[in-house]
Amino acid sequence: MSYINPVKRGYLALENWFNISFGHDWNPLYHLGTLSFFFFWIIFVSGLYLFVFFDTSLSGAYASVEYMTHDQWYAAGVMRSLHRYTSDAVIVTIILHMFREFSLDRYRGFRWFSWLTGVPNLWFVVTLGITGYWLVWDELALYVALKSSQLMDALPFLPASMSRNFLESQINDRFFTLMGFLHLLGQPVILFFALWIHVKRLSDVSIIAPRGLAVGSFLALLILSLIAPAVSHEAADLAKTPAVLNFDWFYLNIYPLLDQWTSGQVWVLTLSITTFLMLMPWLPPKKTGPAAVVHLDECNGCEQCARDCPFDAINVQQRTDGARWEHEVVVLDHLCAACGICVGSCHSSNPFRHAKKELVTGIDMPQMPINDIRDHVDAALAQLKGENRVIIFGCDNALDFSGLESSNIAVISYFCAGMIPPTMIEYALKHGADGVFVTGCRTGDCYYRHGNRWFDERFEGRRQPGLRKRADRRRIGIFRAAETDCKKLRKALAHFQAGLAQLKQEHLATGEAEHE
Repeated sequence: MSYINPVKRGYLALENWFNISFGHDWNPLYHLGTLSFFFFWIIFVSGLYLFVFFDTSLSGAYASVEYMTHDQWYAAGVMRSLHRYTSDAVIVTIILHMFREFSLDRYRGFRWFSWLTGVPNLWFVVTLGITGYWLVWDELALYVALKSSQLMDALPFLPASMSRNFLESQINDRFFTLMGFLHLLGQPVILFFALWIHVKRLSDVSIIAPRGLAVGSFLALLILSLIAPAVSHEAADLAKTPAVLNFDWFYLNIYPLLDQWTSGQVWVLTLSITTFLMLMPWLPPKKTGPAAVVHLDECNGCEQCARDCPFDAINVQQRTDGARWEHEVVVLDHLCAACGICVGSCHSSNPFRHAKKELVTGIDMPQMPINDIRDHVDAALAQLKGENRVIIFGCDNALDFSGLESSNIAVISYFCAGMIPPTMIEYALKHGADGVFVTGCRTGDCYYRHGNRWFDERFEGRRQPGLRKRADRRRIGIFRAAETDCKKLRKALAHFQAGLAQLKQEHLATGEAEHE
């Protein structure tokens, strides 16, 4: 088994535990992005509701929050707590999402853009939460406002002294109304466009969490809001120093540093961490293989590869070679992840075509052409011996399959399970394999986003090109695995081979009965 770094091993173990607890479909670690969007909606709706009762004046803000918290605890109070705890939850999902991408090495190479544009989103969310604390205008809000003004005073391009405004009591209703506008509309609009940029290079992006996971998360937050309602400190008073401040460490973690450090030192720390995070995709860089190549002579412009591309790297345009087809596809090299999913999408990847000469498909990977794959399959089939001969079609990003090879087991590894043409499975079955065992990344966790999903839909005949109905699906096994699942994979493979042996016995028994 190949070496797995401890961080990745630990994360995969955690992921596996969540799979056991929640199942693949509802594993929250597979849906951190959609959960974040779901939490944003809860925050937005609850914030609008609270704003109806909120007094945006400096003198009335605290009283209106107290009225919502205590006099209308059953509605506005619960909504305030829900707003608070969901805001914390979205920080958790964002940080977990970043840690997940890092631990699984999904932040470098062709994914650099998503990582680079994702880091600022964390700070946009944090600053949005900080202005929310200002609006409560209690002792904690005053502390946050004073420390925030110190930070802004340290910036050379802001000449006015904000902290002096607090010391001289120059904060008025107009300023407080401005803060309310920024928190309710200005900052959310900026965050919305930042999130749009973050997912711009992805296709078929889902922002809807699975229903069961969404309902369960909402109920958990609602119960927490009822059990431990959010409350305020005493009203803000410049003449009074609070004895105790209950910090929200998700949003206010840098503020205690200002009690020990200068504002400049805190800025250096914050900007250094931000810069380091944004440079991580190049520390060190990860090379992406050559982009897919279009062969127009074999392309009929069906656009299936463009629909299946998970990174929006294939465009459709008018035909340029004078062929009778209306459209052609063009690969955008700088966006191509070299996943090969487009090869599995192409009808021309059928290995039964041109049996005696080179197989050329409409779109192909130059470093692993479909013709070479067919040659590898032929060579592997020729070497299989014994009973229950199986050829494994694996995925480079799942685990190391080399230890599975034996006299009756051969392995062909693709860039992604979505690269496997369904007809290649039929080809292997027809040319000597008793069974084909397909494995790849864990269910719901494809390295290239949609490879498993497209393969399953093709296997079930719900997506083109599909596995034909006449293919004997009893001789096809599917098991999804990660690097820490080798024992499970071996067990599943042994079970599959036992099933093939039983299937042979049934065929023999049926043949003998018909002969009698």
